[in-house]
Amino acid sequence: MKLTKLIEDLCPACKIKKIINRDIKGIALDSRKVRRDYLFIAIKGVKDDGNKYINDAIDRGATVIVGESAPRFVNPKVIFLRVKDGRSAILSLAKKYFLDPQEKIKLIGITGTNGKTTISYIVEKIFNENGSNCGVIGTINCRYQNKIMPTLNTTPNPIDIYGLLKNMVDKKVNYCAVEVTSHALEQKRISPGDYHYAVFTNIGWDHLDYHKNIEKYFLAKLKLFKNLKRNSFAVINIDDKYAKRIMKSTKARVITYGLKKNASIYAEDIELSLEGLNFTVRAFGESFLVKTNLIGTYNIYNILAGIAVALKEGVNIKVIKKALRNIYVPGRLEKCECRVKDVDIFVDFAHTEDALRNVILALKKIARKRIIVVFGCGGDRDKLKRPKMGKVVTELADYAIITSDNPRTEEPLDIINDITRGVKKNNFHIEINRKLAIIKALSISERGDIVLVAGKGHEKCQIFKDKVIDFDDRKVIKECLKSLN
Repeated sequence: MKLTKLIEDLCPACKIKKIINRDIKGIALDSRKVRRDYLFIAIKGVKDDGNKYINDAIDRGATVIVGESAPRFVNPKVIFLRVKDGRSAILSLAKKYFLDPQEKIKLIGITGTNGKTTISYIVEKIFNENGSNCGVIGTINCRYQNKIMPTLNTTPNPIDIYGLLKNMVDKKVNYCAVEVTSHALEQKRISPGDYHYAVFTNIGWDHLDYHKNIEKYFLAKLKLFKNLKRNSFAVINIDDKYAKRIMKSTKARVITYGLKKNASIYAEDIELSLEGLNFTVRAFGESFLVKTNLIGTYNIYNILAGIAVALKEGVNIKVIKKALRNIYVPGRLEKCECRVKDVDIFVDFAHTEDALRNVILALKKIARKRIIVVFGCGGDRDKLKRPKMGKVVTELADYAIITSDNPRTEEPLDIINDITRGVKKNNFHIEINRKLAIIKALSISERGDIVLVAGKGHEKCQIFKDKVIDFDDRKVIKECLKSLN
């Protein structure tokens, strides 16, 4: 792409002769990804500063540098373009370079503390069942058709996002469900105006190490809805206390969902069991029965959000019902087979106070006997939520085994001590080694009990300050069951 075309929105006044005929063969935020005739964007991030890598980018072939502050020395053959807002510049350049792919694919943004991943799987399953190719950009991975790519961040940077969307458009993908985090909104990794649907799940205590307080966390989420276009849809959980503020702040058409009759789409006649959910959906004058293998009241909310989007896109109710019967979401209340004794074992990604409360309460409604929970807290993350998590687990579960999650640079025992500060009951055991903690939970479980291993869900490694080891809760549980057998 010609540089003048690439920067026409970013820098409309730039008419320098040497710019006119310059070809740009790629754009990059990471100097290690720079190749010959690339444009490199140098911005200061949360953990690192791209300005430190300008010379490296030039050595690798960058011919244009975009940044907020001019470097001390730049090769005279290299063009430097100064911008006021580097993050806005990344968005502009990414969309332009990849030919505005969001105009050719319907984007469904999903934000909130809990439920984003499950809703993305629900939306994907429904649209694919309907014959409409649906991609996903999310926590577990990015995927479309049969192509699966790992993700470092739930919401990638704009270059990766719009590059992925361009690839999806080329492969005739019609929809893409995007998990939109508060970090991504705050750091302008997405452009809210590009979204046809924005789904709000809930607000709970999370990421306050970054946002400092719950109000700022909510305001970051709100940006998605405040900047939607008028012809877009805001799909809002009306049962959440922040719903009304979102409804007042958006120009988009509002659809509400919940468990009460004041919602546009709601559920009633709910039946809960260890095998799944049965309930009646009432939406836009229609009424139909849903049967699904997903467990827990909170998953009714996730299903309603997915149904709302599907119905507005004209998907037939029969297709929706068929898609919902059997959904697999990795590490989200995922059931592990247990042939050793009559115990129900689940793995879940719950790593916040609200998520743990929701999953334990869901299990309590269908439990035959005790609920035993294995959990920990991640290191280098919000320390204020640790005692809250300790309190909610020990109050709601019959027994808790407190262990390591991903300690990262922190000492595991320090994290565990933070957790126990919120504990008031004497119904817990400390075991730093996560595998031994799982063995402990399985060994003390009895016929009819439920064992919940929480915190890591789909993750396949455990992160320490000096190493990263293979660790998949689901595989470890199978190994432990074999040893117990």
